[in-house]
Amino acid sequence: MEIWLVLLLVTLGVGGIAFTLVMSFYEHEKDQRVRMVVGETATKKSFLKGLVDTAKDDRRRKLEQALREMQDKQRKKKRVSLRQRLQRAGLHTSEQQFVLFTLALGVVLGIVGLALGNSIGGMSYGFIGAGAFFLIGIGAAFWLLSFLTTMRMNKFLNLLPDAIELMVRGLRSGLPATDAMRTIAEELPDPVGPEFREVVEGQKIGIPMDKGLERMYERVPLPEVNFLSIAIAIQKETGGNLSEALENLAEVLRERKNMKLKIKAITQEAKVSAIIIGALPFVLIGGIAFLNPGHLDPFFNTQIGQITAIFSFTWMLIGVLLMRKLINFKF
Repeated sequence: MEIWLVLLLVTLGVGGIAFTLVMSFYEHEKDQRVRMVVGETATKKSFLKGLVDTAKDDRRRKLEQALREMQDKQRKKKRVSLRQRLQRAGLHTSEQQFVLFTLALGVVLGIVGLALGNSIGGMSYGFIGAGAFFLIGIGAAFWLLSFLTTMRMNKFLNLLPDAIELMVRGLRSGLPATDAMRTIAEELPDPVGPEFREVVEGQKIGIPMDKGLERMYERVPLPEVNFLSIAIAIQKETGGNLSEALENLAEVLRERKNMKLKIKAITQEAKVSAIIIGALPFVLIGGIAFLNPGHLDPFFNTQIGQITAIFSFTWMLIGVLLMRKLINFKF
């Protein structure tokens, strides 16, 4: 076995161990904080339990049961189909059309890779380039689908608090919940309006509002939509003032939005630093190769240079993944 392969395997093993240790420490700290919060919550519940009367205690048990049932439903995650991914991206194309588009893009880029490979090193490099560019084309199509989904989810998230407040005003003016939701479908633009229109149209064929919101959550998998579905379902199970519950929900959603913006602002410097650090070696290599083409030949053509390149790239990749893990927050 060649020495560069041994060094590569050792580098990958050490890097994997380091990454695992850092992530395990991170998960341990997160679990410890969660247990602390859960313990404080349980203490507060045990203290409040002795203060409520029988009627409130019955209502609380119904509320806990409703929450438990909804949590059980959320744990049973279904596999996301291609049709659902297209719906989440707001594309009105069929699965067959998207597959044909993906294959066509891969074939076009594969032809480009074949031509480039033949011009560089002959037929063998041509086939390697064709395969690589074909895979790049397939990945680019799914990346575009993911990008469109993210853009649509962000747009929906920005309009959702306004939609809930519009529903609250309708309920306080005396409108039924269905008519208040119909107002959202008519007044707000895509993607909020069409999604609420699906819920309103579903009620005409016998689908309850809470079930319609659960279906909306499948099309728009945002925690905020899940909050709305839970609020409607709890109000249906336990009763209460729906307008007040939705007003509180709208306030919570706005606070979550502000919190996300604060986190984005705080971590933006770290993200830019990670991008600069990750791009700097390639920029330097490109600049040196342009200014002095033969200066880096020993780095690529000798065995010690190739070993150094593999070692450096592996550790740089591990560092970038660690930085990405530490500055990305999901809540």
